[in-house]
Amino acid sequence: MEELFIEYISVQRRYSPRTVALYRGAIESFRDFALSDVQSEMEDAQWQQILTPNLIRGYIARGLEDGLSPRTMNLHLSALSSFCNWMVRNSLLEANPVRKVFRPKEARPLPQFYTQASMEGYFSESSAQGAEDAKAAGDGKEPFGELRERMIILVLYSTGMRRAELCGLKVSDFDPGRKVFRVTGKGDKPREIPVPDRICEEVLLYLKRVEEKTGGSGWFFVTDKGRQLYPAFVNNVVKHALSGVEGFTGKKSPHVLRHTLATHLLNNGADINSIKEVLGHSSLAATQVYTHNSFEQLKKIYLTAHPRAKKRK
Repeated sequence: MEELFIEYISVQRRYSPRTVALYRGAIESFRDFALSDVQSEMEDAQWQQILTPNLIRGYIARGLEDGLSPRTMNLHLSALSSFCNWMVRNSLLEANPVRKVFRPKEARPLPQFYTQASMEGYFSESSAQGAEDAKAAGDGKEPFGELRERMIILVLYSTGMRRAELCGLKVSDFDPGRKVFRVTGKGDKPREIPVPDRICEEVLLYLKRVEEKTGGSGWFFVTDKGRQLYPAFVNNVVKHALSGVEGFTGKKSPHVLRHTLATHLLNNGADINSIKEVLGHSSLAATQVYTHNSFEQLKKIYLTAHPRAKKRK
């Protein structure tokens, strides 16, 4: 029965492959916990017997005892709840037992982000290095790998794209006339992201090199073999690009660059609703978390400038 549910969220609801994998893993993990003798296939009646509030509470408690975070267990609860709702709609379960289970309380850390000075420093340094390498090559062309690396960082930071959106980006998704990227986000929701003039110029120069490299594969970013990017490739590129560069401490990932753009836009006066549209958030609540970063920055400036905060001589 769980396979029918997985097919439903994959085909009809169009959940992302990552979400489908998470849901499948959560359901299988709960099944393994609830049954001492796990069978390859379960009868519907067995699911009705094990999907009880007490067993679900025990599953959450065991996960927390094993060191899983409250966030992870809440994701598992969400997967189980969706599974139960599907069963209720198909008359396979009378009610959703997950609704009777309290969710573990999560700590809400502020999103990590890089400073504006750090980002500007990276682009200045990488551009200078690219120019030197192009001169050394003799043909005036920067090595494609270095150019691609800088462009991946530039697009992630300038647009706030998710990693999966970057991997699925095609050359045709860039409209130089209107100066926008067309992106397909979560739930296959399309959106357009405006691109500043200076970045448009860099993108057009980069696309010429991509055409030379691939002969027209259609993908905006490609591997060394001319194939579509994959998530681990993007992770490695970001980590390599930002490692050893002054100002980049802590986690180095595509998602931190997304957080960075949102924080910088907010700090420079952008409207939060506009940021929501750029990032492709389904609700404003997901965007409002960045206001906390801006408040902390404002607080530091305020305490530094306040006349009563200064130490008396």
